[in-house]
Amino acid sequence: MTPEPSARRRGRKSAAAQAPKRQVNYRQLKNPFPLMEVFPAHQIADMHETALNILEELGMKVLLPQARRIYAKGGARVDDDAEMVYIGRDMVEAALATAPRSITCRAGARERDITLELGSLVFQAGAGAPNATDLERGRRPGSARDYLEYLQLTHHFDVFHMISPQVEPQDVPVHLRHYFTTEAQMTRTDKFPFIFSRGTPQVMDCFEMIRDLRGLTDAEFMAEPRCYTIINTNSPRTLDIPMAQGLIDFARHGQVSIVTPFTLMGAMAPITVAGAITLSHAEVLAAITLTQLAKPGAPVCYGTFTSNVDMKSGAPAFGTPAHFQASLAAGQLARFLGLPWRSAAGSASNCNDVQAANENQMGLWGCLMAGATVIIHAAGWLEGGLSVSYEKLITDAEVLNMIAELCAGAQAGTEEIGYASALTQVEPQGHFFAAPQTMDRYSTEFYEPVVHDYANFGTWTERGALDANSRATRVWKDILAHDNRPQTDETRAEALQAFIAKRTAEGGAPPES
Repeated sequence: MTPEPSARRRGRKSAAAQAPKRQVNYRQLKNPFPLMEVFPAHQIADMHETALNILEELGMKVLLPQARRIYAKGGARVDDDAEMVYIGRDMVEAALATAPRSITCRAGARERDITLELGSLVFQAGAGAPNATDLERGRRPGSARDYLEYLQLTHHFDVFHMISPQVEPQDVPVHLRHYFTTEAQMTRTDKFPFIFSRGTPQVMDCFEMIRDLRGLTDAEFMAEPRCYTIINTNSPRTLDIPMAQGLIDFARHGQVSIVTPFTLMGAMAPITVAGAITLSHAEVLAAITLTQLAKPGAPVCYGTFTSNVDMKSGAPAFGTPAHFQASLAAGQLARFLGLPWRSAAGSASNCNDVQAANENQMGLWGCLMAGATVIIHAAGWLEGGLSVSYEKLITDAEVLNMIAELCAGAQAGTEEIGYASALTQVEPQGHFFAAPQTMDRYSTEFYEPVVHDYANFGTWTERGALDANSRATRVWKDILAHDNRPQTDETRAEALQAFIAKRTAEGGAPPES
């Protein structure tokens, strides 16, 4: 007998409930892609030698007197009047010898720990934007609400391994902002946290907050990295006060510095890929040297973020062929040194359109083919970093999830080939929908999309003919409707709030410049 429609529906629901859940692990990834080179090995060696010559002969302008004293003690020639430091290649070589090749980063939960080394693959969402945007509320100055929402969205996706600088909560006073952002990271996510280097007082506050909420002693905190910062040099050849202080503070406390000159070809760097990356390489070497002079063996990550400007307007451009090539060259230099390194994707588009998708993916694939350890601005970035888009975060996360799927690798054993369970089960001109292999794997074999819609035109139309942006809006709203923050020790959380209240009453800590 044919079952009644309601019975058929109940049967389908029951079967769906009994179907095995798809198990995925996007948390500790390895780059599965063969690496590309843009320059031959001898030219990479020439670029490294030129960078050493830059540091020895042209020097770095270092604005922090303490940093100049550390360089001088290490053997550099220092001109305090001109604030110039001339770093010998022997100093650089000694620093590279002590900089670690592998860095274990301790998150709030052990399953969230990440390892920074060549071959690892770590994603971070778009970061440091002054504005946020979404289809419902439009473009606006970043707020505390935006910061918390963006944090909740990035915590939701396992493929984001580190918390990024997010979006600036401009409605929180700058002398108190680090309390807000650090407390949010400590209580709303268990991923590896980010701390801005905006002067020693703010950094020390943040270190204390992380130490106490994690229940660590000073020695335990300093023994392993518990947070990271991003250090941007001021190209060309300048290391400013908060960045130099950040390198020293993070090194001496055993925390990770990701050194990243942000260079745009034709503006603050030579117009050629080779010239821009050589300058960037020199600046990174200078910063790495400072960390190792401050504390040999301090965790530090090589980095670069190099693209070009639009020569008609002077505006930054991302996801360009030059951006792709610069990532490849940076990867070659990082491997030349043997250090973990970061690169970046991103978009200059003003909205989450096809230009934004093309630019982000072009930049992303440049990082992947270059073997970047950490890929920053991998999702959500618009306007060259002036805004983060909620919809773009979702649509980009879809791409990152697909890349994470590729990291697992395809298998070709007996069960995968399926001679007995599939190939012998289907006659010519038949189909494999009901083959035993298909029935065993139909709910677990393929990636399940977050926002992509594979329905045919008729079904898509019946569902409202929503484009990807509109579907992405539904996704982020659904995520925000469900609070999935990890559990926090109540006693430590109360102590954290008491610390913030005490420091706020004392006047907080203004950023240093």
